[in-house]
Amino acid sequence: MGKVWFVGAGPGAPDMITVRGARLLAEADAILYTGSLVAETVLQWAKPECEITDSKTMALAEVTAWLLDRAQRHAVVVRLQTGDPTLYGVVAELARPFDAAGIPVGIVSGVSSAMASAAAAAGECLTLPNSRKRLIFTRLSERTAMPESESFASLAAHGCTLCIFLSIERIDAVVAQLIAAGWAETRRSSSSTKHLAR
Repeated sequence: MGKVWFVGAGPGAPDMITVRGARLLAEADAILYTGSLVAETVLQWAKPECEITDSKTMALAEVTAWLLDRAQRHAVVVRLQTGDPTLYGVVAELARPFDAAGIPVGIVSGVSSAMASAAAAAGECLTLPNSRKRLIFTRLSERTAMPESESFASLAAHGCTLCIFLSIERIDAVVAQLIAAGWAETRRSSSSTKHLAR
């Protein structure tokens, strides 16, 4: 019986995966990666004989079945996911069948796009000592229902930094809701002027 590892691939660049994540890819006998989100170049650490499958056409039940099957035949099985597996992922749902089957599970955090792609690329800090001291990870609630206490209007009222995930295809709705919540179209921070991009 093997062990299933949920590994975060990071924000996209293959060299942004953690050292531990790359090591597990090199040790893996089977890798199931999210091809619609994870670049194939991240798989460069996998050994030639490793079984590699793209899950972009799989339903959740198929992903679970694939991982369960390989864990019964291999020592190290990796589910390679974008960013960090614990942030807007389905690790908890996927892990339950493994717990029931007595298959050990491990999680390797990945570098979140909030830090690597957004803050680092913009040369900004997500928190600042004398102004923004809080950071909230959230997402648009059009497809996934969110409680009213977590609506954009409620979160925007905190006056903190919002890292908004899984919403780029609906950026106009994000901008409209933030403006409706009282945010100006242009916000000034201590280091630069920020714009709610359309």
